[in-house]
Amino acid sequence: MDRTSVNVQKRYLPLIIAISLATFMASLDGTIVNIALPTISESFSLSSSSVSWVATIYLLVMAGCVLIFGKISDIIGFKRIFLTGFIIFILGSFSCGFLPDLTGSFLTLIGSRAFQGIGGAMIAAIAPAMVSAFIPMSMKGKAMGVIMTMAGLGTAIGPTMGGFLTQYLSWHWIFFINVPIGIFALLLGTRVIPNKEPHGSTEKLDKTGAALIFIGLAFLLYGFSEGTTMGWTSPVILGSLMLSVILLGIFVWKELHIQNPILEIRLFMDKTFLLINLVIFLVFFSLSGVNYLLPFYLEYIGGYSTSDAGLILTALSFSMMIAGMVAGMLYNRIGGRILSIVAAIFLTIGYYLITHLRIDTPTLFITVCLICIGLGLGLIITPVSNMIMTSASKKYQGMVSSLTSLERFVPMTIGIAIYNVIFIQGMTTIAEHYDITKSAPVDIQLKVLTAGFDLAFLLSFLIGIVILVFTIITRYKIHPDYLESELDEISTGII
Repeated sequence: MDRTSVNVQKRYLPLIIAISLATFMASLDGTIVNIALPTISESFSLSSSSVSWVATIYLLVMAGCVLIFGKISDIIGFKRIFLTGFIIFILGSFSCGFLPDLTGSFLTLIGSRAFQGIGGAMIAAIAPAMVSAFIPMSMKGKAMGVIMTMAGLGTAIGPTMGGFLTQYLSWHWIFFINVPIGIFALLLGTRVIPNKEPHGSTEKLDKTGAALIFIGLAFLLYGFSEGTTMGWTSPVILGSLMLSVILLGIFVWKELHIQNPILEIRLFMDKTFLLINLVIFLVFFSLSGVNYLLPFYLEYIGGYSTSDAGLILTALSFSMMIAGMVAGMLYNRIGGRILSIVAAIFLTIGYYLITHLRIDTPTLFITVCLICIGLGLGLIITPVSNMIMTSASKKYQGMVSSLTSLERFVPMTIGIAIYNVIFIQGMTTIAEHYDITKSAPVDIQLKVLTAGFDLAFLLSFLIGIVILVFTIITRYKIHPDYLESELDEISTGII
C-alpha cells in the first residue's frame, strides 16, 4: 500500500468510526432490552405483556420514522439529521435510565424509550448514505464492511451485553451505557462529517405519505409483536394487521402517483434492486429465528447455564465481526456478487447443520454451526448493503440508506413472531410422529421441544437456499452517478 492510500485511509477513519458507533448503538438498543424485561417487570410489578412495550415501542418508532428521516436528509442534508439524532438518542437513553425511578412511573420509561427511538431512527436512517456520499469509491467496501458489521454485531450481542449489565449492575445501565459512547460519537461527528449541499433542497416533504408509512408500519409491527401474547385470532391483532395492509397499500399507490415520494417505489421495478433488497430482508429474517430460539435450545435442551449459553452464542458474533472485516477488504478486489455467493453458501451450510441439533449434541458441533452462520452473515451484509446503495441514483442516497436500515429490524421483529408460531406448531404436530409412549417423562418433554426446534430451524435452511439462488441469479450493476464519482476521484488523484 502506497503512502497516498495510507493518507486517504487516515483521513476518513474518524468519519468511519463516527458512523460505526451510530449504527452499533441504534442496532444494539433494538435487542439489548429484551433480556432485562423480567427484571424491569419485577421493578414495576407489571405483567410480561405490559413490560414488553419497553422493547416494542422502540421498534415501532424506529420503523415508522426511519424512511421519513431518510427522505428529510436528502432535503436538508445528512450532517444536521445525524447530529440531531445523536442528541435525541443520548437524551432519550439517559431519560430511560434516570426518570422512571425519579417519577416512579412506568409510563415515563415508555415515553423515554419512544423519544430514544426517534433519535435511533435518525442516525440509523442515513449512516450507509454517508458512506456513499463522503467516502471515496476505493474505500467504500472497507468502510461499509466496518459499519454494517457493527450494525449486525449490535443486533447480535444485544442479549449478551444486556444480561451482563442487568446481572452485575442494574437494568438502568442498558441505557446509561449509551451516554458516554454517544457523547464521544457526537463530538467526533461534529468535527469530521462534511457539510454538503443536499439533493433537491427545494422539494417539499410528502406529509401524507409520511403519516401513512408511520402508522402502517406501526400497526404491522404491533400486530406481529403482540400476536403471540394476545392470540392471532384476537380482533385487536386481526384489525391491526388488516389496517396495516390497507394503509401500506394506500401508501404504495400514492407514492407511485406523486413527484417526490418518501419511498421511490419505481426503484423496485429494477430486477437487480429488487433481488438484493430481498436478500438483505431474508438474511435478517432468518437470523431472527436463530437469535430467538437458540438460547432456549441451549438452556432447555442442552442444559447449559445462562452465562454458558451466552458464551457459546458469542461464536456467532465474533465470526460475524471477523468476516465483516474480511468482506470489506475483499469487496473492491473481487466484487460484491462473488462475496455474496460465498457468504450464502456458508449461511446455508450453517442453517443445514443447525437442523441436526439434538438432545445430546456436543458443544463443538453447536459452535461450528454458529461459526458458519456468523461467517455467512459477516460476508453477505457488507457487499449487499454496498450494492443496494450504489445501484440507485445519488439523489436517493438518504432514501435508500433508510430502506437498508428498515430491512434490518422489521424482518427481525416479524421473524421472531413467525418463528415462535412455527416452534409451537412443531411441538404440537411433528411431535406426534415421535415414539414417545415408550420414553421416560423427562425424555418426552425434551423430544417434544426438539421437534419444535427442528421445524423452526428447517425454515432458516430453506430461506438460506433461497438467498443462495438470489445471489447467483443477480447481475449487479453500478449506477452511472457512482461511476462518474470514481472517475472524478481518479482525475483528482484521490485513488
